[in-house]
Amino acid sequence: MRIPLLARREYSIEPLDEADSHLLAGLHHEDFTRPWSEEEFSALLGQEAVFGFKAAGRRPGRIAGFVLARHAAGEAEILTIAVTRSLRRGGIGRSLMDAVLRHLHHERTESVFLEVDENNAAAIALYRRLGFREVGRRTAYYRSRDGSRSDALVMRRDLR
Repeated sequence: MRIPLLARREYSIEPLDEADSHLLAGLHHEDFTRPWSEEEFSALLGQEAVFGFKAAGRRPGRIAGFVLARHAAGEAEILTIAVTRSLRRGGIGRSLMDAVLRHLHHERTESVFLEVDENNAAAIALYRRLGFREVGRRTAYYRSRDGSRSDALVMRRDLR
């Protein structure tokens, strides 16, 4: 399934597979204090309940972003999402989340959860626009590069 992006026509939304693990690890390294390795991504993508999408460029070996999720027993969780810094605020994150939500709706998933750093205002705004609401908080969950801690907001969207 290829879904063309309106804002960034040079990218299309495509399903992830294990062969993408090295690309995911590289992009994940840009923003996460404890980035996931290629092996971790490969192991996750090898699980039946895990799926995701990438914003693929026209040139092989290039992605603008990705989202990874897991679903089981009527519920789902967004495991991680990342968009290349230079392409943020161009609709790629929204397109990736829309692809996940469509997939979960097709699977008849009842609800989806995610965690987001309380300091990530852009992501929180996107998730709220997509219908997520805060349902909990994990105190001092995230650690920044300088060692400080911030809370994770637990957000939920009902799909039914």
